[in-house]
Amino acid sequence: MNDDRPNPDQLLARVVDEESRAQRGRLRIFFGYAAGVGKTYAMLSAGQREKATGVDIVVGYVEPHGRPETEALLAGLDVLPTRSIPYKGTTLREFDLDGALARRPELILVDELAHTNVEGSRHTKRWQDVEELLDAGIDVWTTLNVQHIESLNDVIAQITGVVIRETLPDAVLERADEIELIDLTPEELVDRLQAGKIYIPQQAARALQNFFLRGNLVALRELSLRQAANRLQRDVEEARQERAVLAPWLTTERLLVCVGPSPSSAQIVRSTKRLAVSLGAEWLAVAVNTGSEGAEAERNWAQTGNNLRLAEKLGAETHILIGQSIADTLIKFARERNVSKIVVGQTGLSWWKQKLYGTIIDEFLQKAGNIDIYVVSATEVEPPSVTNRFSETTISWREYSFAAFVVALCGVLGWIAQRFGLAEANIVMIFLAGVAYVANRLGRGPAIAAAVVSVLVFDFGFVPPYLTFAVSDTEYVITFAVMLGIGLLISGLASRQRKQLKISQQQEQRTGQLFRMTRQLSELSGTEFLIRTAGKQLQEIFAGEIVIFSRAATGKLFLRYGEGTSIALTPLNRDVAQWVADNGKIAGAQTDTLPNATALFVPLIGSSGTVGAIGVRPRDANRFLDPDQIRLLETCGSLIALSVERDESVLKAHGAQLQIETEKLRNSLLSAVSHDLRTPLASIAGASSTLATAGDSLPLETRTDLLMTISDEAERLARLVENLLHMTRLSSGKVTIDRQWYPVDDIIGSALTRMERQLVGREIKTSLDDNLPLIHVDSILIEQLLLNLIDNAAKYSPPESIIEVSARGGKNGVVLEVADRGRGFAEGDEEKVFDLFYRGGNEVHDRRGTGIGLAICRAIAEVHGGKIVAMNRPDGGAVVHVELPNQETPPQVVERALESTSL
Repeated sequence: MNDDRPNPDQLLARVVDEESRAQRGRLRIFFGYAAGVGKTYAMLSAGQREKATGVDIVVGYVEPHGRPETEALLAGLDVLPTRSIPYKGTTLREFDLDGALARRPELILVDELAHTNVEGSRHTKRWQDVEELLDAGIDVWTTLNVQHIESLNDVIAQITGVVIRETLPDAVLERADEIELIDLTPEELVDRLQAGKIYIPQQAARALQNFFLRGNLVALRELSLRQAANRLQRDVEEARQERAVLAPWLTTERLLVCVGPSPSSAQIVRSTKRLAVSLGAEWLAVAVNTGSEGAEAERNWAQTGNNLRLAEKLGAETHILIGQSIADTLIKFARERNVSKIVVGQTGLSWWKQKLYGTIIDEFLQKAGNIDIYVVSATEVEPPSVTNRFSETTISWREYSFAAFVVALCGVLGWIAQRFGLAEANIVMIFLAGVAYVANRLGRGPAIAAAVVSVLVFDFGFVPPYLTFAVSDTEYVITFAVMLGIGLLISGLASRQRKQLKISQQQEQRTGQLFRMTRQLSELSGTEFLIRTAGKQLQEIFAGEIVIFSRAATGKLFLRYGEGTSIALTPLNRDVAQWVADNGKIAGAQTDTLPNATALFVPLIGSSGTVGAIGVRPRDANRFLDPDQIRLLETCGSLIALSVERDESVLKAHGAQLQIETEKLRNSLLSAVSHDLRTPLASIAGASSTLATAGDSLPLETRTDLLMTISDEAERLARLVENLLHMTRLSSGKVTIDRQWYPVDDIIGSALTRMERQLVGREIKTSLDDNLPLIHVDSILIEQLLLNLIDNAAKYSPPESIIEVSARGGKNGVVLEVADRGRGFAEGDEEKVFDLFYRGGNEVHDRRGTGIGLAICRAIAEVHGGKIVAMNRPDGGAVVHVELPNQETPPQVVERALESTSL
């Protein structure tokens, strides 16, 4: 079977990615290192060529900066009109996203991808507009300078002394389908600047003295070339995967160093680091776990872990692989990662062993193909002392005793088989089965002992002369040799398989632990719950003490978990945790940085920075000698940091939403109050001013009308203020209901009396059922409810029409209705009319309405346990239906009083 077949998971992931890309538009970025290199010019030139081939192309937004050659390229292209947005006393032009989506061309050109949109636009950044276009299936061409990439912001500021405010996430550049580098030498760019082809003369002079210094331009050009080269390297990797190419494409250098337990491995790692620097190449440090067992193997693996940590400190990407053959495993991995050179150390075997058994270097040279093999010679040095749980060799006599018992049992079974006349070959099989069983159960040492003892027992009991170790026939020597060889082979293979199974189980356990932590953290909200849950999970995973520190707004750490642990009680550990959080690096016990700490500390690094640190002190002091355990801890730290960031983002989003709602409420309130207070105040001021200036010269009828105007507007103003106060009390939830038993007709009569002046000339029809029960309500609130309903009916119905007020007995209380013969509610407004400040969807409505009255009605009905419904009448008009349930049985006192009177 060919083990070099393409990974099916990678093939499936590529198919899924291709399907998702097929539904999106394609993004092409014209990429440069400074303004004026010709990005927009190149984009428009390419656009003209596309248009000539019949492509439906539209210029969404282009900033020509007054350059005639750029403006000339716009001729003949369909240019989308821009949006004009007022901003701080001026009008700014912005890209019209909605217009582009409505036009829906095949290809649209949008200049300046990192541009920040004017306040009031749908998206904050233009790259977000472009993302929406891509999601709609529209291809986009755009321009970008290297200084606008977020990850390079600090580097650019250090080089140029200018902090770039307009940046975009690196992911936008990574998701681009094509990047076209537009390059120009710094000398040519400066010449263009001096010729006035980029900025006007005054701006050009300032630019030449600041940002456009030759040193800045050279550095920016190098950064842009490196970004383009990295993208090309990624495209090469994708092309290899698409074609399932196994051999590496040597388009760039990538080194792999084989790390082992040898004392010289540290020197080989350092040599590889120097080689990688000289070549400007990435490098990987890889160790292979072949599944060897025993104390010596464990000591070797601990030393291998030290060498891997050294490589990681020097900047290597480290990996631990599982395989039986070191050469085969490393070469397969090298082909997957497009490695061009493999670095190995010179073997320490004696010359005769090299001739007899061969070396790993020979295997690499034979199987590497077009991958270069570098052999580094290193002087053997004394390895650093590794104190671990395997430093003392211990023999489990219980295991060896069990192996002896198995051999004895095989001997008994062989004796029985001999009595039944079975051949010696069958007896040999019995002993080999016993060796295989011991190897599978107990490991290599007991299995080797069982193989040797089995040969001796077979010779002693089953080979003539019996009960002696003498051999009468020399052919049995071959039998003994083959039996011993097969026994040793079985023991080696079985023990190695057992070890690899153990490693696989450990990896599965770590995966399961990470899955459980991820699932639990994803289901929780609230930073305190997240931290507590994560701390408990870490205690189970690492079997020891855990502390978790969070970063405060000031940058200082404070303890969030593990208050009573010995880690928290050691003052030095807090300083180590602060250093780890500030520097984003591992430190503490069993490291070379701040090793006096009593725990190992790992930073909690999220997507936007370090949010804290974790301290771990396992009961097994040497647990973190295994590099995989450190990786597991780092992964857990990343999960916790991302979960904390997610929770904080949710809180910020909720706070922002509340702020938006508060702002909307404030604006609506100001709008309503400014209009509805201004109108009555203006009427009152005008009438009173006329009375004050004209005095007795006005006719009596005019003075009376003016006084009535003042009275009406003052009452209207009082009613508005009363509604606002009611709404404030009801919205705050602090209103206290004073429930008493009242007749329904009294409350309706009181409301109509208060509305008498507003209803002059209107026909009011009341309809009350006989034997209406008393209702247990706050009469003031219910009267206010009726006032608002009647006022609303009068406001939105013709003056000559009838307003009907009715009451009837309901299922558990009373039903009130106020109906009119107006235009009714707009379709879909039956629920919305009860929203605060909603004035209805009809095109024509009374602007004197504030949109508060019906909202107050709903609040009053709900605090009484009732409900309110608005609907249109079949024969024209609107009706509002209010149900007020009685929570207690109405008293019968009034009925008894009437009976006694009749007597």
